[in-house]
Amino acid sequence: MSTAENYLKMAIDLARKNVTNEHGRPFGAVIVKDGNVLATGVNEIGKTNDPTDHAELSAIRKASQILKSPRLDGCVVYASGNPCPMCLAAMYMTGIKEVYFAYSNQEGEQYGLSTAAVYKELMKPFSEQSMSIHHHPVKVEGELIYDVWKKMR
Repeated sequence: MSTAENYLKMAIDLARKNVTNEHGRPFGAVIVKDGNVLATGVNEIGKTNDPTDHAELSAIRKASQILKSPRLDGCVVYASGNPCPMCLAAMYMTGIKEVYFAYSNQEGEQYGLSTAAVYKELMKPFSEQSMSIHHHPVKVEGELIYDVWKKMR
């Protein structure tokens, strides 16, 4: 059995336990760095009513706390299901370069567990998306907030 398969089975086991023990959604994630499990997470939307409480984001939050850094360079994510666009974006923003997942959007679709439609929507220009998205520049006197941030660093 490959290393990836071992960690994916761990993610699936987390998802299974989440469904059977806590009545959560069937998603689990494992973050590995240098061959060691750094953090795990499960989808707890039903428990917290937080729509961002996905397995991958939970594991990312834990790993960031352990590493005391918003960067997760060198980490690999193993997820039970196809990461949604939000989770995938978070992985990009943390510097994660490698992701494995066991179940595809196509496999989850018949259960209402696919994010393929969201991926499709995000591929459209803002003007064609179902959400009304507007860039509305506002000028204020003084320094730009980005300049203030840069100075404070």
